[in-house]
Amino acid sequence: MTERPRRSVDGVLLLDKPVGWTSNGALQAVKRLYQAKKAGHTGSLDPLASGLLPLCLGEATKLSGLLLNADKSYRFTCRLGVTTTTGDAEGEVVATRPVAPFDRERIEAALRRFTGAIQQIPPMYSAVKRDGQPLYKLARKGIEVERAPREVTVRALRLLRQEPEELECELRCSKGTYVRTLVTDLGDVLGCGAHVSALRRTAVEPYDAARMVTLDALRERAEQEGLAGLDRWLLPPDSAVANWPAISVTGDSAFYLRQGQAILAPRAPTQGWVRLYQGERHFLGIGEILDDGRVAPRRLIGG
Repeated sequence: MTERPRRSVDGVLLLDKPVGWTSNGALQAVKRLYQAKKAGHTGSLDPLASGLLPLCLGEATKLSGLLLNADKSYRFTCRLGVTTTTGDAEGEVVATRPVAPFDRERIEAALRRFTGAIQQIPPMYSAVKRDGQPLYKLARKGIEVERAPREVTVRALRLLRQEPEELECELRCSKGTYVRTLVTDLGDVLGCGAHVSALRRTAVEPYDAARMVTLDALRERAEQEGLAGLDRWLLPPDSAVANWPAISVTGDSAFYLRQGQAILAPRAPTQGWVRLYQGERHFLGIGEILDDGRVAPRRLIGG
């Protein structure tokens, strides 16, 4: 079978990744549907997890690292009384313990211990590398190695629902936060053990779940409307930095930026990162304010 020609298409798709799919598997399915030459995701979701997975196509891949580093929000279900090898429902059961009746105050007090800046030890079943090898590959061989704790920030952690052996919570956190580790540690604090039985990502700043699209909906539109219909679901690359200050420059300044040179721009902020536009709408990319007030190009889009 002859492979369909790939095309240049730029934008961000907010995919509702289904349970059971790897992030890369979902990415490749979308890449095929769009016949895209270039595509990348913005941080993996475990196969157990569903929800928001921003996919960057074409020139938008240059901004994917910004989304990888962004704050994220989740809803998760915590199964009390059972610990597993992976910290979620996909792992083998390590231990089961009785679950004492907890009042809501005790649960919320335990959750408060995990808000703010906290230390987490990355799980063995993670993509963190040790001597160039992902930890999960070592874990599958039955090898466990020492891992250094990492500081992450939990901005909000709220109890939504409480059952005798199950909790449902809402979380907003910094990059690098492992929900599985948080739940395992919460189970230790409560004294009964716990693991993640369900996980859904609801936001990757600046995006939320409102504009997500499923794989089934993509396939249906591809059949009915073709590539033009699919393209209408794409957000522009600059949507990834929609909350940043914007600077508009002239054609001459845009030329120098594309040569890698810093420029002086009117009404620029005094520090930080900015969106760069030629005129009002033509997105050039992102820049950084230097100490002398000039704007240096950091990642530019297109030619």
